[in-house]
Amino acid sequence: MASVKVLDVAGKAKGEVELDEAVFGIQPNVPVMHQVVTAQLAARRSGTQSTKTRSEVRGGGRKPYKQKGTGNARQGSIRAPHWKGGGVALGPKPRSYAQRTPKKMVRLALHSALSDRAAEGKVLVLDSWGWETPKTKDALAALKALSIDGRALVVVQRSEVAVARSFRNLQHVQVIEVGELNAYDVLCSDVVVFTTATLPVAEPIGKTARRTAALEGDAATVEEAAPAPSATKAPTKKAAEAPAPVEEAEPAADEAPYGPGSHAPLEDDEQPEGFPIKGNADSMLYHLPGSRFYNQTKAEVWFATEADAEAAGFSLPASQQAEHDEADQDDAEQDEEES
Repeated sequence: MASVKVLDVAGKAKGEVELDEAVFGIQPNVPVMHQVVTAQLAARRSGTQSTKTRSEVRGGGRKPYKQKGTGNARQGSIRAPHWKGGGVALGPKPRSYAQRTPKKMVRLALHSALSDRAAEGKVLVLDSWGWETPKTKDALAALKALSIDGRALVVVQRSEVAVARSFRNLQHVQVIEVGELNAYDVLCSDVVVFTTATLPVAEPIGKTARRTAALEGDAATVEEAAPAPSATKAPTKKAAEAPAPVEEAEPAADEAPYGPGSHAPLEDDEQPEGFPIKGNADSMLYHLPGSRFYNQTKAEVWFATEADAEAAGFSLPASQQAEHDEADQDDAEQDEEES
């Protein structure tokens, strides 16, 4: 990993910090940066330009003159496009210029722009700004101490209000929150200034982290990345009547990627004994035996009961939820009749 010096506002070295190679050390992808920047600039267009068609222009309700006998070409309205004061044919109308850009492409463009600045030594990292009151004088002194010439992009946290106000009067400095960091602003700046708190790091989050941890067999990461389960549903009558799974020794962490009651796929893709429920890590859905998509789904994780699947953050597909609820209601009505 490449490392840069950590400075203070006076320009003195306070140590070193390593930059994430996935963010600051990749080969810049110029076509992707071009496409993302083009889409970003297109989304800024207001798209409010508008012209009136012949149906929107005032007047022209009657025929200008009779159809025959005048020697002129026949006309039906003085608001036709070829008349003075008439409507505009094929003119602009309000529209949106926004382009759909995949998130992975946006992320790659940002990492490419940061890698380009890092390769040129234009990425600075400070320990902290340490300003409690906003002063443009302090901002100018800091830029001079850091030897920053040209346009600078200062990345701050939302809570650093004093820092943002100190730089906002300087025309050659742009202040941006860390959550708003984008490829266009990085490419428009000569120097990018971070703090140790705002330095970006490429870390998988959410579903990606759980899937990566499941593939690597890291049970601790799975438990940490999995969302907090909602109120656990009571086992249904069908689940209660189903044969209890055979008690076995508790599987190892790599065999239970989603905690107790889960089982990793076998090499031959067969069902592990006592784990009849299939789970899909991409969609975070589980499928019950006998359901519509059960045989069409390749299990990436197996569960013993529905409660185990829901505790791991998986849910039943919406198409099957209604049928599942109706079956539970019928079972409840049957129990009432029998009682």
